[in-house]
Amino acid sequence: MNEGQDVPAKLPIRERSSRPGGGGRHRRPLPVNLPADAPTLVLAVPGAVDDVVTELASIIRVDNPQLDLRLISLTDGGADLAKEFSSIAAERATRGFPAEADDEPRPRAAIVVPLITGSHPRVMRSVRDAVAESEAPVTVTDPLGPHPFLAEALHVRLSERGLARADRIRLFNVTSPVDGIIVATVGGDESARAADATAVLLAARLALPVVPAAFDGRPTVADAADRLRNIGASRIALAPFVIGPEVDPDRITAAAAECMGCASPLGAHEAVARMVTVRYGAILGNLNEDFEELGEFGEEYPEG
Repeated sequence: MNEGQDVPAKLPIRERSSRPGGGGRHRRPLPVNLPADAPTLVLAVPGAVDDVVTELASIIRVDNPQLDLRLISLTDGGADLAKEFSSIAAERATRGFPAEADDEPRPRAAIVVPLITGSHPRVMRSVRDAVAESEAPVTVTDPLGPHPFLAEALHVRLSERGLARADRIRLFNVTSPVDGIIVATVGGDESARAADATAVLLAARLALPVVPAAFDGRPTVADAADRLRNIGASRIALAPFVIGPEVDPDRITAAAAECMGCASPLGAHEAVARMVTVRYGAILGNLNEDFEELGEFGEEYPEG
């Protein structure tokens, strides 16, 4: 009821977003219809193209059937990747796509997404060297993380092993299965430092202390466990911040001996597939990727 008050002026109508794929939190990372000359998406895999990678590719293809997606292993240091870039450029020339246009930037033949969750100097160097060797017009994206999508995926993996509550802890903390978490990645000391952002995101979700570590650098998982024990934690869980191919599973098993439990790697979680298309879409020009606009993975795709 609004008796005795002036009737407010008619509210303005909110216009639909002009961005491809829709607007707001529910838009797609890529438009439904990609242009015929859209760059090829190349996933640079730091390891073997195994079942995890092929499942991840299947998820991406289901949502983006028009996307030309290729999976290339970096086990040879990037030689196959350079050959693939040259092959893609040649295919585009055969199909009549111009190598360049007057008064326009040279179009990209491919966008390569390194299949890593964060900083990994050796992998990034291999990818960039392959681009330089091929001389093809290729753009390299950032790693997949840090991003709230991946922090939520870590939360899911922990809850699957009974190491975290499935729901987010908000105003009131209740008894948690663990009282400290280690987010461990690969890529040396730099990767561990970069994983600190993801540790902060996960800590905010769970209201628990979370510290970063590296499977192949410092701080080690043992160092991180000692740090947590020094602040009173005794039930410590390990959350591998890796997709899978980039690390030897035995290394995870050995590191997990420091903890009471260990989550599975991210693997082919849907959030990983989503981030691949987010990185590709940001380069393609259809997405101005940022935390606020994208929100969190669970908020993008509410159940039901």
